[in-house]
Amino acid sequence: MRPITAARLATLLLLGSSACGDNQLAFGDFNSIIVATRPGTWEAVQDSVFTALEPHISTTVAREEVFTVTFQDPERPEWGNLRKFRQILLFGTADDPWMAAALARRPRGAGPPEGVFQVTDVWVRNQIVTAVVLGEGDDAHAILDHLSELRDIYLTMYRQRAISRMFLSGRDSALADTLRLAAGFSLLLPEVYYWDRMDSVFLFRNDNPHPSELIRQFMVTWRTPIPETMELDSLLAWRNALAGSYYNEPQVVDLGLAQEQSFEHRGTPAFRFQATWQNAPGAAWPAAGPLIVQTVECPAQDRLYLLDAWLYAPGKDKFEYMIQLETILDSFRCGA
Repeated sequence: MRPITAARLATLLLLGSSACGDNQLAFGDFNSIIVATRPGTWEAVQDSVFTALEPHISTTVAREEVFTVTFQDPERPEWGNLRKFRQILLFGTADDPWMAAALARRPRGAGPPEGVFQVTDVWVRNQIVTAVVLGEGDDAHAILDHLSELRDIYLTMYRQRAISRMFLSGRDSALADTLRLAAGFSLLLPEVYYWDRMDSVFLFRNDNPHPSELIRQFMVTWRTPIPETMELDSLLAWRNALAGSYYNEPQVVDLGLAQEQSFEHRGTPAFRFQATWQNAPGAAWPAAGPLIVQTVECPAQDRLYLLDAWLYAPGKDKFEYMIQLETILDSFRCGA
């Protein structure tokens, strides 16, 4: 976990102290979590909290952590400003003073506080406070019991936000209908994507705001008839040949961080692997990023579909974009 740097923390504290009124917006990134509890409790559980809230993806060189977790003693003066972050996680009993404001935001008529609950806009607007109500004397054990639930809560919120942000431009259902009629498959893409067709190869691309900053691209094609088997080496050779012919720059795949998964996609066999790509040697400029390659069998059409999704996002956190790629891949439909 990457703690907030001292310089950045000082800046945020200054911003918080200069802001005024109940109309203040929360500051901090959506994936930055401020944890407040007693120092002794935190010392007993911090390693477990870090492990639980440490989902990651494989990027071009290493793991990329999703959340930044920072502890704050809620009985120190700094808490007055740090509680204005967007994401707050509280551990404490119903009688602990830092729990009072969150408990007061619970719906009228709610039963006795216990376990995990969430409320919004406790200290500032656009804030989400997740709280774990502890019993007397069982702080560490009760927190450990809830870590899996907390991990799911934060990942679910992150995924929902990533998908919502992806479709701010709208869902291109007209394109999905066009693809279904013209090619026998469909993808549900945001309206900011543009597309092209070359024979039986379909390309979909979003390079806003600029290709040097961010590219999300998909390719869809197929083979007929469905091969009896498709080994990984053959699949990669198929993918790389297409990339050499249809992408702006040829790409090579690095399997050093690869993850494989066989599953069913709407009742038909599918296979997905995530790895990293980089421009081939001698390219005009060096570039790399994560990719997802997926095959889906469509017996009604006697086609084996290949879906290739890749991301170029230098200097950016990539987990949100990978969720977007996965969501679009999951929208794939073929046949009737």
